Amino acid sequence: MSQSRQETISRLLRDVGAGDREAFDRLVPLVYDELREVARRQRRRWQGDDTLGTTALIHEAYLRLAGQSGTGWTSLPHFHAVASRAVRQVLLDYAKGQHAAKRGGALHRVPLEEIEEALEAHDGLEDHAEALLAVEEALVRLEREDPPLARLVECRFHAGLTIEDTAEALGISPATVKRRWVLAQAWLYRDLSRAHGSGG
Repeated sequence: MSQSRQETISRLLRDVGAGDREAFDRLVPLVYDELREVARRQRRRWQGDDTLGTTALIHEAYLRLAGQSGTGWTSLPHFHAVASRAVRQVLLDYAKGQHAAKRGGALHRVPLEEIEEALEAHDGLEDHAEALLAVEEALVRLEREDPPLARLVECRFHAGLTIEDTAEALGISPATVKRRWVLAQAWLYRDLSRAHGSGG
């Protein structure tokens, strides 16, 4: 990214954070490719259901972001983290609706191995959406217990941010990100093990 483009985006992020609604409309075309990559990365995890395409996902996420007014968007990595959360919520709401329609709303027990694969973002699970719903349920529990740790998971797992970009987005050191990412993975594994057992 060129220095001038980065400076323009940073200025627009500050303007959006200050309540300038027009700045958001000027910002989106500049970060559209990044938004598309965030949406594509998360979309790939939900294998087997192509009804909600990447473009539709971006548009839904755009509407959610527009409603947030951008308070506190301090940098491009921070914006990526917020955008990723919006994409995640769109996908989660959609998956819950699909799941309820197919299964009558009851969440079936998912083998921990499938959940582990979902956490590692591997493709080709038989019931990928259900495994990811289990991960999302665990993340909701983590948000209640340790909100900052849940934000870190969103940055690393959902937004796919690097250690350095996660540190910038959260305002902590890279060393802290590394340490807490190990802690977050251990917490999720333990929580999912308790919730779903160790086998099919």
